[in-house]
Parts: sequence; C-alpha cells; structure tokens
Amino acid sequence: MSPEVYSRRSLDDELDELLPLASAIALEGPKGVGKTRTALRRSDAAWFLDDESHRALVSADPTFAAAPPGTVLIDEWQRLPSVWDSVRRRVDEGAPAGRFLLSGSATPVGGTVVHSGAGRILSLRMRPMALYERPGASPSIRLRHLLDGRQGPIGGTTSTSLVDYFEAIESTGLPGLMSEPPRLRRPLLRSYVDQILLKDLPEQGLAVRRPETLRRWLAAYAAASSTTAAYSRILDSATAGDGSHPAKTTTIAYRDHLTQLFLLDPVPGWSPSRSPLRRLQQAPKHQLADPGLAAAILGLTAQRLLSPQGAHVAGPLFEALATLSVRVAAQSAEARVGHLRTGNGDREVDLIVEGEAGQVLGIEVKMSASVGDADVRHLRWLREQLGSDVVDLVVLTTGTHAYRRPDGIAVIPLALLGA
Repeated sequence: MSPEVYSRRSLDDELDELLPLASAIALEGPKGVGKTRTALRRSDAAWFLDDESHRALVSADPTFAAAPPGTVLIDEWQRLPSVWDSVRRRVDEGAPAGRFLLSGSATPVGGTVVHSGAGRILSLRMRPMALYERPGASPSIRLRHLLDGRQGPIGGTTSTSLVDYFEAIESTGLPGLMSEPPRLRRPLLRSYVDQILLKDLPEQGLAVRRPETLRRWLAAYAAASSTTAAYSRILDSATAGDGSHPAKTTTIAYRDHLTQLFLLDPVPGWSPSRSPLRRLQQAPKHQLADPGLAAAILGLTAQRLLSPQGAHVAGPLFEALATLSVRVAAQSAEARVGHLRTGNGDREVDLIVEGEAGQVLGIEVKMSASVGDADVRHLRWLREQLGSDVVDLVVLTTGTHAYRRPDGIAVIPLALLGA
C-alpha cells in the first residue's frame, strides 16, 4: 500500500469514541496489522521502543515528566515492560483523557510480570483488515444495525465473485502486504511467518530446537482452520513421514506462545449470558490471525483454492475470511463473537454475535451463491430455542444479491457486510 494512502478502519471509530474518555489505551494485535500507523495519526509525540535510543530515553524519564502535551504513543511497549506500570501510575495520578497510546504485538518478553492495568488501561484488539475495510469495498448492510434491529430492508448487489474472495484471502488483510504483487507478497508472507517462528518465539522464551517440527504443527493447525478439531488430531496430522511427531507438551507451548503473539486467533465456544441452552461444547474453533497466513503456510494461491487440490480447505478459508470481518465489525459494536456446537454435535452455528443487552445474531457461512432450507435448519433451531433474544439470523454467501427469505432469515453476500 502506498505510504500516502490510509484506509480508515473500524478501530478508528472506536478511538474517536474512546480517546476523549480514556487516559490510556493499548492497541494489541499481530505484527504488520497497522497498529503503529493508526496510532501515529492520533499522536503528538512517539517513542519506538524497538529502538535502543528511544528505550534509553523512556527509561531515563519513567514518569514522562519531559513528554510534550497531548497524546503520547509508546510503540512496542513490551520491549520495556516497566512502561506499562509507569503508565498505570500516571493514570492513577489523574492523567488526562487521551494522554497515552500503547501498541504492542506480544506480551512482555522474558516473563516479566506487570500489573494487569485493569480499570486503568483500556486494551483494544486490532485485527487484520476486514473485507469491508479494504480499498474498493462498498458494503450496504451494517452488522451493528442487524444487531440492534435497525437494519431495515435487506438489499444490495455485488459483482464480487468466488475468484475475488479467494484473491482477498491470498492477498491477506495486512495493509503493508495486500497491495504488493503476488510474486513479492508470497516470499514476504513466508518471511513474516519465519520471523515469528525463528525470532519472536525465542524472544518470548520458547526455544525452538526443531523449527521444522514447529512448521509442521503450524501447517496442521492452518489446515484445521474453521474447525473444532481436537488438538490431539492436529498433533497427529503434524507427524512427519518418518513417523515422528512433536510431544504434546511441546505443541501446547507452541499454541500458547503463538496466541500471545496474536498469530493464533481462535473463536471461543459461545457461553449464553441469559439463555436456557445447555450442554454446549466449549472447544475453540481454530483460526489464524488472517486466512491469508493460513493459505501461505499451506502453499495455497487463489487459483489453487479453485482447483481440486485446494477444494478441501477452500470452504474453511472462506469462513475464516467471513469470521475476520464479523469479529472486526462486532468489536466496534461492543459485541462478542463465539461459535455454537452442542455436546453431541447435532447442532452447529458458525458464528454467534451477542450484543451488550444479550441480544443474539446467529450467522452461518456458506461458500455458495444459493441457500436452501437445509442450510438454515440450525438457524431456525436457534430461533426456536432462544425466542425473542434472537434479533436476526444471517447466511453469508458468495452470491450477488442480498435478500430476506420467506422465513425471515437474511441472505447476504459477504462483500456487502460492513460494520
């Protein structure tokens, strides 16, 4: 993406609302997601703590007494974990609203313990760009309005094709990479993953003695995108041709550290806040931070996803793209996102968005242009179970037209869904 171009994000709307209210806000998310660029647009001064000289300046002035007025950005704050406590203390002392912005792509290195900052520092997750945030997007339906019952008639058309969706997956939602030519983007994505595995993980305290073992496990995890496959099955899938596989304790460490680095972004099992549903599975649905990373790890291009060789993962990666857009939009609407699966597996709903008042929006994702009765049976069941708590039901598709079915369920092409 050209340095002169900035595509506004849903997080910008959140910052517009929250900076006048909160003394300190921390932006968290994977590397390359755009945290620094977004924060710099709102900052009057900035320290970059991956720069040794900037770390020295901040270390010498832990109270920020010499900091200019306005909003101060502290980028990659985890490089100097004591900064977190320093900011917290300034908030306790009455720092004005909008005083501090922190950004980071990991928890503190070296296991340093810091105060959680609960009640003082507001943490906001920044994910890769949702489909509706990307250049050229023109959504006609807002998730926020679906959730609060203000959407009105469902309508709109899009020319976005299945090929376009697969190209959106391949190009990733990382703003610095998505506009690069494919020949350059592919090695950049491989380097991105290698940087995390070979540099960032060791900095987090995890010694990677056999990088190929870790790569095999991460590929198995990527292949399980949008599923609730047991970690034991992912472990078995990571077995090499010689029959060896990583130890369970090793892969648990992989999972935990990669989650701390925001490379993994699993969707939790939904726990209803006020519903009669019981016996729901709580296993997470596996997702990487961006479906493009999963495709890159698996060596899948848009054209290969269209081929028989990529068919087995095309649907799950389309769901991952839809999940990314829904999660970004839901966060800006102050809603939480989970997935629903009953204990015996006979009922599943791909995504459940629950608003602040307990209202429920059920979403199924279907990599198809058409929707039949069989595709909405679990949504209908959800409405029967929860009654008026369900404010709307949606099927996200690859079709061209948005409309409501006679049963009231909205059919919406993914390209038309916005925040």
